[in-house]
Amino acid sequence: NLQYAPNQICVTGGAKMACFNAILAVVEEGDEVIIPTPFWVSYPEMVRLAGGVPVLVETKESTGWKMTPEQFEEAMTPATKMVIINSPGNPTGAVYTEAELRALGEIALEEDIVILSDEIYEKLVYGEAKHVSIASLSDELYNLTITVNGFSKCYSMTGWRLGYTAAPKPLADAIDKIQNHTISNANTFSQYGALAALQGDQTFIEDLRGEYDVKRQFVFSRLKAIQNIRVLEPQGAFYFFVYTGNTGLKSLNLCDKLLSRYKVAAVPGVAFGYDEGIRLSYCTTLDILNEGLTRFEQFCREH
Repeated sequence: NLQYAPNQICVTGGAKMACFNAILAVVEEGDEVIIPTPFWVSYPEMVRLAGGVPVLVETKESTGWKMTPEQFEEAMTPATKMVIINSPGNPTGAVYTEAELRALGEIALEEDIVILSDEIYEKLVYGEAKHVSIASLSDELYNLTITVNGFSKCYSMTGWRLGYTAAPKPLADAIDKIQNHTISNANTFSQYGALAALQGDQTFIEDLRGEYDVKRQFVFSRLKAIQNIRVLEPQGAFYFFVYTGNTGLKSLNLCDKLLSRYKVAAVPGVAFGYDEGIRLSYCTTLDILNEGLTRFEQFCREH
């Protein structure tokens, strides 16, 4: 639902570089950037590298791990320059509704706060959830939003390192300048691969999403039955963010014990700005998921 001219697009060496270019193009020394937690691990460090100050907004399970308009307003100061919205989200799988995005967008418009919308998981949504690009909601939001996307997730091109920004022309020009003086351009063969992916038969994406959804529902049913933890059903991406505060273990310690004693890998929540949870991925076979969850359940019984 978005239209951009070629000179509004910057093809980058992965969506991570797209995010970093966007932040570098907007954020100056001392500028504040609002980031809801749990966050993707690189957002705050990118802001710091640009000389900015990450302002972390702690979301709650009760709001589906999503920042509310009230939290957004409370976090703003005269130094606020940007807000980062990641929907569908990593690590929680949270998906903002159109109404929720409109409410956040109205606040950003009032204060002229640039929106960085990371939509790398846009095609991986489940159930009744719908992906909405905040830039598509109005001309005003279009002119205030940098949309980030890439080919790593739904096209499984992770190692090809190809992403892009789509932005209004003034912001696109600034991003282009950043890239011209860093990597110059994304490598050519990856761009041809991405072109083939976009122009080819897209039915496999629905098949992929269907496979992920089966695994998502299976993992959710198993996690709900485990004592001592809590979990919300994710609406997008391919992760579960599990509340583990009742175990009495900090996330790094928990993940270390889980890996060393039970050979189950998880990412500690402290990496995402939330130390009472862990991230589990379901990007593997049902057999491996079943065995891993059995071991995780045993771990939880013993802690």
